Amino acid sequence: MSNASKRSEGAAEELGGKIKKTIGKAIGNEQMEAEGKLKELQGQGKQEAAKAAERGKGKIEELKGAVKNRIGQVIDDEQLAAEGKVEELTGEARQAANRKEPGRP
Repeated sequence: MSNASKRSEGAAEELGGKIKKTIGKAIGNEQMEAEGKLKELQGQGKQEAAKAAERGKGKIEELKGAVKNRIGQVIDDEQLAAEGKVEELTGEARQAANRKEPGRP
């Protein structure tokens, strides 16, 4: 399963948990409310795990690109240096897109 689908699954689980929690609260059913809260937190956890995996991939991509860029500069190969810079920036962007959201478990 890809990280994107893991994130989607986590988001769906979080939403289902919020709904269950809200219904439990509205009808005064504490057990349903607690189960909903648990499901919500599990969904958030799945999303954060997928984001962490993507941040790891982004860091590897960034480092690979940085090495390729430096080698291109040392051997005076502009094409190699440019390809490395693109990989480096792509890795940084992947990390930024998957940063942990403040206030999330």
